[in-house]
Amino acid sequence: MGSPNVRKRHRPRTALITFAVVLLLISGGLLAFGWYYSGELLEPENARPGYRDTVTSSASGTVTLAESRVTVLPGTWGLVWPGGGAKVGPVTQRSEGMVVRELQGVAPAPGTPVRMETSVWSTDPDTAHDLDFTEVRIPTELGDAPAWLVPATSSTWVVAVHGRGGTRAEALRVMPALHQLGLPVLAITYRNDEGAPRSPDGLYHLGDTEWRDVESAVRYAEEHGARNVVLYGWSMGGAIVGQFLARSAEADGVTAVVLDAPVVDWTETLELQSRNRGVPEQLVPIAELVSDWRVDLEFDRFDLVENPPARKPPTLLFHGGADGTVPVRASRELAEAANRLAWPVQYVEVPTAEHTAAWNVDPEAYERRLTDFLDSIEDIR
Repeated sequence: MGSPNVRKRHRPRTALITFAVVLLLISGGLLAFGWYYSGELLEPENARPGYRDTVTSSASGTVTLAESRVTVLPGTWGLVWPGGGAKVGPVTQRSEGMVVRELQGVAPAPGTPVRMETSVWSTDPDTAHDLDFTEVRIPTELGDAPAWLVPATSSTWVVAVHGRGGTRAEALRVMPALHQLGLPVLAITYRNDEGAPRSPDGLYHLGDTEWRDVESAVRYAEEHGARNVVLYGWSMGGAIVGQFLARSAEADGVTAVVLDAPVVDWTETLELQSRNRGVPEQLVPIAELVSDWRVDLEFDRFDLVENPPARKPPTLLFHGGADGTVPVRASRELAEAANRLAWPVQYVEVPTAEHTAAWNVDPEAYERRLTDFLDSIEDIR
């Protein structure tokens, strides 16, 4: 007769234990997700691209690739494989899962894993464009970081800041146009790049500390004859430039800025990437929280609309309407808010361009807008 009462008395306790276990499992699962996602964001090895596409055949002046989301993209691209690279042009034919593109250079053997890169050239300024350059070392707080210096006649230097997982070769696309204007180009590396010093924790800080390496580069430029500086940032390089403008004592020396598919709001960027992965956007704050634990990030600081930098030089902003990596909406919002922010922004949207591919879709139009913008800046001579 007593046992039913005993079981009845224990039911609330059992339910409480069950609830606690479920809550613990959910919390553990959320923490594991946040740790994984923060690793994808912060760990440099996860940002470096692999070789996800394949060459199936080649002929004189063409290469055939297995069809993928990337191999069908419009424009001019680099084709890179382990130990080599070439330049590929527009798609000339598509059929039965194969894509034929124009080819400049020698294609690898059929079956070789490759990737297409917006950078186009993976060499150096001399090999790519017959531009004289010097390999220089920029003193940073963590040690010397390598950079390319392409000399020219002007006392206004361009400091070029590549994106997350990229290299200084990103700047090779625009070097001829900048050189034609007489602007010296300093294409930099920053912490955790190949050949550059590692950060103390070995992790990216998404611009929160990398801006100090840009500051070192600007000081180097000024010590070597620059009277003015143009900052040029791609993707995460845009976030780095934004933090430099907000936090560096050297920001007053910046006379103009060019941003290409920049991260101007990390939260919006993470939300887009979560949708791409089929992950609920509601979990993005968990990833931000774990990232904050790991590297002490304030994600609100990166929102340039809500927290604009004190220094707001004339800015040319490019973004591709088909960008699946960094949301074009964030750049549109910055352009729309420019008057309110007293920030002179010229916005150029290229409808068919993927991430940092506005130049690749139409190099002549891109360089024309770039040249017109820089010609309009009085301090650039």
